Amino acid sequence: MAGVIAASDPSWIAPFTGLSPRVFRKLITVLRREGADRARPGRPWSLPLEDRVLLVAAYWRTNLTLRQLAPLFGVSKSAADRIVDHAGPLLALKQRQRFRHGTVLIVDGTLVPTHDHSVAEQSKNYRYSTNHQVVVDAHTRLVVAIGQPLPGNRNDCKAWEESGAKAAVGRTTTIADGGYPGTGLVIPHRRPRGGELTEWQVEHNREHKQVHARVEHVFARMKTWKILRDCRLKGDGVHHAMLGIARLHNLLQAA
Repeated sequence: MAGVIAASDPSWIAPFTGLSPRVFRKLITVLRREGADRARPGRPWSLPLEDRVLLVAAYWRTNLTLRQLAPLFGVSKSAADRIVDHAGPLLALKQRQRFRHGTVLIVDGTLVPTHDHSVAEQSKNYRYSTNHQVVVDAHTRLVVAIGQPLPGNRNDCKAWEESGAKAAVGRTTTIADGGYPGTGLVIPHRRPRGGELTEWQVEHNREHKQVHARVEHVFARMKTWKILRDCRLKGDGVHHAMLGIARLHNLLQAA
């Protein structure tokens, strides 16, 4: 059965990946180089690598159920489920290990409503969510690291270390908002009890706020992928979705 949606028709690529057909083809080339299309034992895939990547992107982008999405690609629901489980991790962001001297990073946490209550807890928005610590480069606005998901009720200053985000950036200068006291990160100055901030502290806070806003812009772009508004994936699925969407965001940002 021929699928309605296929990567061979370039008009489908931009709506489901945000990438131009040229950049999408470059992504597929990189994935093949990384071994994503390596032969595996058992029954071969019913879709080529390009269509499998497009199916995963469509799932993340639209958050349709696999029962709704599978017929659009001409596969069964179970086949679509296997494709998401296999191809999702292959799209994961390769987190940066080293940073140039003088690099400034920004970290903040974002909540992803998640159906799997084994990895989620009720958070301040009263929904079962996971807390994701996201680190971006302040200059390029590219995502450089994402911590392991933690329950949504976890405080950001604890999640910073427990998620592995702190270890990922090492000693690189990193700024954060006021929710990270005692972490050693660069945070805004707090007004002393019974006193006022000095002029230079007020000016520093203003500049800090302008720079920190860049990570919020990254969140806004990443959450155009509707799966990050209501994730039905189980286990590591939400983490793989965050990493995959971060990689696609970086490709789009660098294009």
